[in-house]
Amino acid sequence: MVDTKGQANEGGPLKRLDDWDDFVVERYPEGEATGQDHRKRSGEVFRDYRAEARPGVKEFYRLNHARQTLEFVKAKKKEYLGLDHKLMGVWEAFELLDTLVDDSDPDTELSQFEHLLQTAEAIRGDGHPRWLILTGLVHDLGKLLCVFGEPQWAVVGDTFPVGCGFSDKVVFPEFFELNPDSHDERYQAAVGIYEEGCGLDQVHLSWGHDEYLYQVVKDHLPDEALYPIRYHSFYACHREGAYGQLMNDRDREMFQWVRTFNPYDLYSKDENPPPVEELRPFYEELVDEYLPGKLSW
Repeated sequence: MVDTKGQANEGGPLKRLDDWDDFVVERYPEGEATGQDHRKRSGEVFRDYRAEARPGVKEFYRLNHARQTLEFVKAKKKEYLGLDHKLMGVWEAFELLDTLVDDSDPDTELSQFEHLLQTAEAIRGDGHPRWLILTGLVHDLGKLLCVFGEPQWAVVGDTFPVGCGFSDKVVFPEFFELNPDSHDERYQAAVGIYEEGCGLDQVHLSWGHDEYLYQVVKDHLPDEALYPIRYHSFYACHREGAYGQLMNDRDREMFQWVRTFNPYDLYSKDENPPPVEELRPFYEELVDEYLPGKLSW
């Protein structure tokens, strides 16, 4: 039995899950070059996200960085990757996700599904393949972890590898001092417990909605769709260039699709609701093409 009442906000520092998404957009304004390349070309000083971040966002990252240990990640994978929490189709999952609407401002908030539809429509409008349109539609369905009772810091947030040294390219890196893994000598090297060039598939990333949804849909979609689903929150890598020592050639090839997808994820949302009923037949057909029937969650 799944309790869908109030799980998204209870006891969490974020007023709504989208506060994290909004903060990412603030860090990476539309049209601004990515981290390292931008600094090298222009010499400009980046905006001080620490000063601009709201207290709830800072507290969210403090909890996330302090508690996402290798042991925690392995425990969550054991708990969830048997995919035995619920059997449901994608449209049922959308309905369940919409129980996470922010109660603090119900008149102005679009539903989670409407935001996903905006992302998919932006991708569709630019003529991308059908599987990338579907990626835009479903990429945040892993946020159902909140419905299953997981705290905010174990659902959203910038992802990062555990079991190796934490990069200072991860947002609020100072909070990693609170993480027990920061004081375990096994995890201090740049590759830690891994091997150089092992490939990201061999690396444990911090637990959240990206990895969860990837595991749900990995047998149904091409790699070009799966990489954005699995790594769209891995900003330290695809925006800041960190953790290249863990990547292999396949990762570097597929990250072009992560970078193609990222602007649609960040910049396609607005407060004008899309015509859901008008668009629904197209997306029902699209879902049936790639993700028919019921999926194990």
